[in-house]
Amino acid sequence: MMVCCPPQADRKGWGTQVSSITNFLQNFDAGQLLCLLISAAAALMCITIHEVSHGFAAYRLGDPTAKSMGRLSLNPVKHIDPLGLLMMIVARVGWAKPVPVDMRYFKHPRRDMAITALAGPVSNFITALAAVALASVCLHLMPQGIAVSYLILLLCYVAILSVGLGIFNLIPISPLDGSKVLFALLPDRIYRQILRYERYFFLVVIVLTFLGLFSGPLSAAMGAVLRAFCWVTGFPFVIFQYYFF
Repeated sequence: MMVCCPPQADRKGWGTQVSSITNFLQNFDAGQLLCLLISAAAALMCITIHEVSHGFAAYRLGDPTAKSMGRLSLNPVKHIDPLGLLMMIVARVGWAKPVPVDMRYFKHPRRDMAITALAGPVSNFITALAAVALASVCLHLMPQGIAVSYLILLLCYVAILSVGLGIFNLIPISPLDGSKVLFALLPDRIYRQILRYERYFFLVVIVLTFLGLFSGPLSAAMGAVLRAFCWVTGFPFVIFQYYFF
């Protein structure tokens, strides 16, 4: 048995997302509150794993900056960006407070920066696969009841938000992680120039996210990844289709 979840963000744009939020508030009940809390807990888990993975990779490559600033912590409060967390809950894609990285500590700065950047999305895909596998175990081996249903719901949220966060951050737009991998292939002059204007690129990313321009391609990519994870673990993909897509 599964439980009802809050309405998901529409793929046609920010105006419809606002309408969905309004309808959700008008029809709010205790079950929806619990689903909202579960999705928020899942989002906090996903962003924490993502950012700690960045910091740990950088630390292993010689950069102690994240560790010295307390960012190798599993405390989600240290990693929250309020707007990014809200977007993860509402639109299933978002971001966290970036982990500080000082390339001067790296022996091979651009290569090591690319590895550090990839650590976040890779950790999200591993987390998602583990969540789907645990959900499959719960579904097939545990006695079914309301508690198990909510546990499966939590694991599904972790899976879908992890996949969404991982794919979103692979987009090669600065300052997302995919841009660090792309920039490793660019000449030094272009690389330094892009870093100068990174904050402005981030504003563009926020606007495009609010407009829903990423929703269609991201939903398709997320569905493909989750379908593959379901095939590997034996978890029915129809549950994701029914409740999340």
